[in-house]
Amino acid sequence: MASKRITQETFDAAVRENIEEFDMGPEEAVKEAVEQFESQGVDLSNIVKLAPKVSADGPQEPTHDILQALDDLQESVAHSRPQEVSAHLARFFEQCKQHKPCRFLAAQKGAYPILLAAWKLAVVSDQGLLLQALNAVSVLTEGQPDLLDTQGLQLLVTTLAQNADAADLTCSGIRCVCHACLKHEQNRQSLVKAGVLPLLTGAITRHGHCADVVKEACWALRVMTFDDDIRVPFGRAHDHAKMIVQENGGLKVLIEAAKAFSDNPSVLSELCSTLSRLAVRNEFCQEVVDLGGLGVLVALLANCSDHQVGLQSRLRDLVKQVLSALRAIAGNDDVKDAIVRAGGTESIVAVMTQHLASPQVCEQSCAALCVLALRKPENSRVIMEGGGALAALQAMKAHPQEAGVQKQACMLIRNLVARSQAFSQPILDLGAEALILQARAAHRDCEDVAKAALRDLGCRVELRELWTGQKGNLAP
Repeated sequence: MASKRITQETFDAAVRENIEEFDMGPEEAVKEAVEQFESQGVDLSNIVKLAPKVSADGPQEPTHDILQALDDLQESVAHSRPQEVSAHLARFFEQCKQHKPCRFLAAQKGAYPILLAAWKLAVVSDQGLLLQALNAVSVLTEGQPDLLDTQGLQLLVTTLAQNADAADLTCSGIRCVCHACLKHEQNRQSLVKAGVLPLLTGAITRHGHCADVVKEACWALRVMTFDDDIRVPFGRAHDHAKMIVQENGGLKVLIEAAKAFSDNPSVLSELCSTLSRLAVRNEFCQEVVDLGGLGVLVALLANCSDHQVGLQSRLRDLVKQVLSALRAIAGNDDVKDAIVRAGGTESIVAVMTQHLASPQVCEQSCAALCVLALRKPENSRVIMEGGGALAALQAMKAHPQEAGVQKQACMLIRNLVARSQAFSQPILDLGAEALILQARAAHRDCEDVAKAALRDLGCRVELRELWTGQKGNLAP
C-alpha cells in the first residue's frame, strides 16, 4: 500500500522535465510521471494529474485551472463585482466537484479566505450568489473540516438562521455543517454552542415537503452524535443526542416526518437511521413508542415484506435501517414487549426470509431478534413459534463467510435457549450444532459467542481455564 507523499510542485516539476528533457507530449509526460511515482510507492490520490498548458513559445509553468479560477475569483471579490464572482465561483465549484485533488490543491493555495470573502460579499448581494458561495465552501471543506475557522462557523449559523425559509440555501448550508463536523469534535461543539441544533430540527419541520432538506438535516443530526475524531480523548456525542431529543424535540420531529414521507424509501431510511442514533437512553426508547414511532417502524417493515421481488433492491436499505431502529429502541425491556405485541417478530422473520441473499439484512434481523429475546423467555417463545430460529440458521447456511451474520445468529440462538431450555432440542434438530461449530472454526470473532451458544444448547464444548490465579514460574 502506498504511504509516501509528494507535493503538487514536485509532480509538476517531473512532468515539466519529461516534456523539456525527454521531448514528450503533455499527456505522455503526465502518464510517465504517474507511473514513475507510483512505482516508488508514492500516494498520488491528492495530486492533480493534468497536463500543463503549452503555448507557441513552448511549455509554460503548469498553471492548473483550479488555481486560475481561484486567482480570478480573488480579483473579482477584491473589486466587489458580483457577476464576475458568480462566474468564477461556478468554475471553482465544478473543478472541485469533478476532481477531488483540486480541493486539496486549492486549500493549500489559500482558497478558504478567498471563499470566505466571497461569502461575505454574497450575504449583502443576492441569494443566488449566496447559494453559489455556500456550495463552493461545501465542496472545499469536504474531507478538510479544519479549514472552517471560528468566523466561518459563526457565519454559517447566521446564514442558516437568516435564510431558514429558503430550501436550497438551507440544504447547502446544512451540507457545510456536515462537512465541517465529520471527524472534527471541536467544530461540532462550537456549532452546537452557536445554536445549530434547533436550526437542523427546524429545517425538517419547516421543509417537510422537501426530501433533500430532510435527508441533509438527518445526516447532520447523526454527525452531531458521532465520536470519530481521534485527536480528542472523548467527545460529547451522548450529550448532543440528549440535547437533540430533550431540548429540540428531535424524536417527535423525526417521527412526524416519517409519517409525511411514508412513500419515499430514501427519506425514510435517513429518518430511521437518525432515530437509531438518538435512542441512547431508556426513556428515549419509551418516548419513541409513546409518540407512535413503534407503529410506524413495524408498519414499514410489514410493507417491505409485502412488496414483490422486483422492488427488493430499492427497499433493502430501508429494511436495514428499520431493523437497526427497532434494535436500538429494544434496549428498553418494556419496549421489547411492545415490539413483540405489535407483531414485530413476525415482520422481522418475514423480511429476513425474503432478503435471505442480503448478508446485511440477515445480520440486522438476527441482531434485532437477539435483543428482543434477551432476558425475555416469553419473547423467545414467540420468536421460536414464528420461525425465528429456522430463519437464523438458514442465514448461517447462506452466508458462511460473513462473520457478522454468524456472530449475531449464534447470539440469537444463545438468547433463545438461555432461559428456555425446552427450545434446545428443537433447535439442535434443525442442525444448529454443526453450523455453530463451522462458524467457530471459520471466524475468530465468533469464538466466545459460539461456545456460549453450544454450552446453553447442552452440547459438549471445551471451556479452557486460561488463568487460575496461581503463582508460577514465568521463565520459559
